[in-house]
Amino acid sequence: MTLQEARKILHSMTTNPSLLRHMRTLELVMEAYAEKYKEDKEEWAIAGLLHDADYEAWPEQHPNIIVNKLHEAGEEKIAHAISAHYTKWNVPYTTLLDKALLACDELTGFIVACAQVRPEGISTLEAKSVIKKLKDKSFAAKVERDEVYKGVELLGVELSEHITFIIEVLKRNKEELGV
Repeated sequence: MTLQEARKILHSMTTNPSLLRHMRTLELVMEAYAEKYKEDKEEWAIAGLLHDADYEAWPEQHPNIIVNKLHEAGEEKIAHAISAHYTKWNVPYTTLLDKALLACDELTGFIVACAQVRPEGISTLEAKSVIKKLKDKSFAAKVERDEVYKGVELLGVELSEHITFIIEVLKRNKEELGV
């Protein structure tokens, strides 16, 4: 599957601008991590781009619709990573892609939320500010902190370094993302 094909699938299922931006941020972060880990950048970008593709249209069946579509397309590795991007689904984490998608999903959304409440946006955001906000349970209350911490643990990265990595990716794309 190409990124162009993945975008076509995404836009056939999702129209919500916030959700589309979330998936674009994950696409960019996952692509950057693939480069860092010397993995397949397009595969990782597609996993980020499509991880919530079915959520808007079929929230009760998420992620089964997109996972089945990926299985049909022969994209087993991406399908598995997407089926595992929430720990409560009890899907095993067998690849670095699985772990990275989990580690990046909730946290990237949280970092975007942190940037949105700052006058300078992402430009001056630092990891220490994000960590402080993570401790404030009332800020971005829907973000499941246990998912953030479990993802970091499984990926084997230090929280502050992981946050900094994501911030830097978002900074490089701040105009497009509106952060």
